[in-house]
Amino acid sequence: MLGDLPVHRIGFGAMRLPQTGEAFAAGSAPRDRGQAIRVLRRAVELGVNHIDTAAFYFSPLRSANELINAALAPYPDGLVLTTKVGPGRDPSGRWQPHAGPGQLRGQVEENLRQLGRDHLDVVNLRIVGTDSIAERFGALAELRAAGLIRHLGVSNVHPAQLAEARAIAPVVCVQNAYGVGSAPEQRDFVRACGEQGVAYVPFYAIAGAGGQAGAGGTESEDVRAVARAHGATPAQVRLAWTLQHGPHVLAIPGTGDPRHLAENLAASALRLTPAEVARLDAVRR
Repeated sequence: MLGDLPVHRIGFGAMRLPQTGEAFAAGSAPRDRGQAIRVLRRAVELGVNHIDTAAFYFSPLRSANELINAALAPYPDGLVLTTKVGPGRDPSGRWQPHAGPGQLRGQVEENLRQLGRDHLDVVNLRIVGTDSIAERFGALAELRAAGLIRHLGVSNVHPAQLAEARAIAPVVCVQNAYGVGSAPEQRDFVRACGEQGVAYVPFYAIAGAGGQAGAGGTESEDVRAVARAHGATPAQVRLAWTLQHGPHVLAIPGTGDPRHLAENLAASALRLTPAEVARLDAVRR
């Protein structure tokens, strides 16, 4: 559950949709528009009802929000669109300083306009650093009270920042980097979120240390061995491992490839043994 919104545990992340190469890289080629729209529609056909996006997900010719609007509006009942605010990019793609409290309404309205919505289902406040988030989260809480936002979440946060946010307004999800190879203290935070009734939505669950460049390089032998045992791909094993860390854990793998989309969604049926989970728990990047 994201607040009062039920979602399937594997959703779709839109970060990779606007380009074919590394997300946000200046040299990445824009994705074929028709392919991107087909992938989005196919995702919904296969049961995806949770799509994660942001206004700053764009390449020189493509915007994730615009693609979602073109592919899926009028939106089907039960489809949850989650976005995030805080970061911003100018039209050339250069990153700007994170938004202060007075700029967050403009970012929320930009997402509303691009998605063609009168409210946003879930808005995550994306954070960098360990400073107080009270003023910024409070600004979003005001927009929630005004009806522009249904539910609030936080992204890239520490436990103290989550506690700070929850003292201001309900928090339905935490969106942090998490996957095979994550540090044990991150696993503790995942567990703590479940105890507080907060959904945990990891990003880079497949990419791991590859981050916004995506999965690549040499895969861990432990991951490959577990994949061989199940006749699965390493990406499916990484997703299955993530989901087995609690019923409150979701996944939002992204792709522009229809084949990878189907593989990612099939990972929901993969069940690892306790010994396999423990083996992957011990992997270090």
